[in-house]
Amino acid sequence: MLKLETVSKKRNTFLLDNISLELPEGYIMGLIGENGAGKTTLLQIIAGLLSADKGGIRLDGISLAEEEAAVKQEIGTVLHGDLFDVRDTLLRNGNRYGRFYRHYEESGLKEHMQKFGLDSRKKYGRLSKGEKLKFAMAFALSHKPKLLLLDEPAANFDKEFRTLFMKVLRDYVAGGENHVILSTHLTSDIDMLADYLLFIKGGRQLLYGDIESVRGRYRMAAGEEYKLKLLKDRVIHMESGEFGSRALVYNSGKPFDAALKVWEPSIEELMYFMEK
Repeated sequence: MLKLETVSKKRNTFLLDNISLELPEGYIMGLIGENGAGKTTLLQIIAGLLSADKGGIRLDGISLAEEEAAVKQEIGTVLHGDLFDVRDTLLRNGNRYGRFYRHYEESGLKEHMQKFGLDSRKKYGRLSKGEKLKFAMAFALSHKPKLLLLDEPAANFDKEFRTLFMKVLRDYVAGGENHVILSTHLTSDIDMLADYLLFIKGGRQLLYGDIESVRGRYRMAAGEEYKLKLLKDRVIHMESGEFGSRALVYNSGKPFDAALKVWEPSIEELMYFMEK
């Protein structure tokens, strides 16, 4: 299990404040929020690239602060930026950095590079942005981490590879021993992949929980504006347009007016109306 307890970090004027969660093995967590919400900062803290000012992180009961090297062995990352030697080939990069991981296997790296359509003889610096992320993914999987941290990778993948990417993630957690945190703006990927959801805004945690429970707390309702206003304090945010009004509302269990159209929100609707 991955456990975060009141994790906080101040960077210049930005404050990531009191993030707490528990993510069981075998599940994928979607991390959402607008640009600048703190998603990348949070991933960097979990990866051990930044130190939290307050709070603690444990993976399988082991403290990142107390046993950093042991925890980092179990974390694979797919982050943006040139994290490998641009002058060297993919295979040599993999073997150079793989020696720092006790479970690294060259055969595993080759297998994933082939699956992802990467030429192991090609120099890292000659890769496109999407190919660099594919290589980072192949390398991360080659050292068999228990936790995979993905920072907005899928937006740089073509449609065909995104299908493969989703299958790889499902296979990765299928054994019930691994976890994934996927930060993405593609809310459709969260709908299809994620079991848990963390929504942060301005460095603060707005929502966390398993997807079904989170969605169960809310409903979308559409119809005449005055009928939505009758829901009073159940309304989180309402918008009106030429063809009527719609609102995100708390699902209190009370019945809705039969004239209203009511449905469970998508992740995109939830994020949009909560942001508003």
